[in-house]
Amino acid sequence: MSDESHISFPLDIPNVKVLNTEINAQGDLIITVESTVEEGICRKCGQPIRDFYGYDKEISLRHLSILGYRVYVHLRPKRYQCKRCDGTPTTTQECDWYEARSPHTQAYDQHLLKLLINSTLEDVSHKEEVGYDAIEGALARHIQTTIDWDTIKELGVMGIDEIALRKGRQDYVAMVSTQQADGHVMILAVLADRKKQTVRNFLNSIPERLHMTMKSVCTDMWDAYVYAVREFEQAHPDVSVNIIIDRFHIAKNYRENVDALRKKELRRLKKELSAQAYDEIKGVMWACRKNNANLADEERQKLRKLFDYAPDLKQAYTLREELTAIFEMPLTKTEAQQRLACWQSKVHNSGLSCFNKFLKTLTNWFDEITNYFLERLSSGFVEGLNNKIKTIKRRCYGIFKTTHLFQRIYLDLEGYLQFA
Repeated sequence: MSDESHISFPLDIPNVKVLNTEINAQGDLIITVESTVEEGICRKCGQPIRDFYGYDKEISLRHLSILGYRVYVHLRPKRYQCKRCDGTPTTTQECDWYEARSPHTQAYDQHLLKLLINSTLEDVSHKEEVGYDAIEGALARHIQTTIDWDTIKELGVMGIDEIALRKGRQDYVAMVSTQQADGHVMILAVLADRKKQTVRNFLNSIPERLHMTMKSVCTDMWDAYVYAVREFEQAHPDVSVNIIIDRFHIAKNYRENVDALRKKELRRLKKELSAQAYDEIKGVMWACRKNNANLADEERQKLRKLFDYAPDLKQAYTLREELTAIFEMPLTKTEAQQRLACWQSKVHNSGLSCFNKFLKTLTNWFDEITNYFLERLSSGFVEGLNNKIKTIKRRCYGIFKTTHLFQRIYLDLEGYLQFA
């Protein structure tokens, strides 16, 4: 073959000399190299050593593919002797472009992890023709199972929520995340359960230098989360946190009250009305769930017919729309509290019972609910992260270890910044 049919590629491995290249019987490109570094680090005293003592057995490391060829780097690591230590021990040189007992170069590990972002172990295994264990090994070597606090400069807005690891089993784990000032969302922890002490233990692990950056915590109405934050705040005088009960969890709560009344009224009307009259108000579920401003003319007409037969539902629907409007207004916290108190009075005077449970919730969490109006913060970024986590679980056919789940979430969120 003429020289004109050959091209050169940089190996992109520092401090090595290429001794030989060949293509083996399997069609793999084998590159034999030797380290050009003329020292090692003594395994006993930790000092540099330069007395050469021969070579260790050859190792084979998978490297980045070239033009469709699988590439393996072969190396016989150098050994050096320390004459300062008793027994003059020998130590095998470790190069910084691979890790001991790893079957890959660092560059190939990072390539695997980049492929794994928003993908699955199975997909990457098929594409790269490597085993599951090899990919999991790369994940273990380069992705931590807990947050590295040294990478966090501020906590800003934190969110606490839960997901179920196993569908229908209430096997909940708590997810702690943060939204940075630039909008970037980071996972901080996947906690084994959603108990107060578990959340409190995590909060206690936050370095003191970050305490002053904890401004707000968005959560749902799970007592354990709120009480854990309160106790942490009381134990640390330098911490001042606004606890915000997410407005969308609140909205879900009171809107479900109206939806339950709709179902009750339709069951009643199905018994009382003729089949022809009932057909005119069938199929109003989505119309009743929508905000009034988003209704089409046909939906609005159908709702009017329903409300003619169900005045209590009309009243509940109107109160629901009024409450939603309050959260849309540019109010201060004090103004919002006044309007919500007025709304509570309207509900009490209406004689409706469908909002009874919500009124209790509103009373119990009044301060935390109205904290929303301080900066109009919500758990939107938390819900977005939860949707991503659900996608990861479906894609991976379930992940049942919190450490593995943290790694996969971290990789999907930070992988392109770290490996691309």
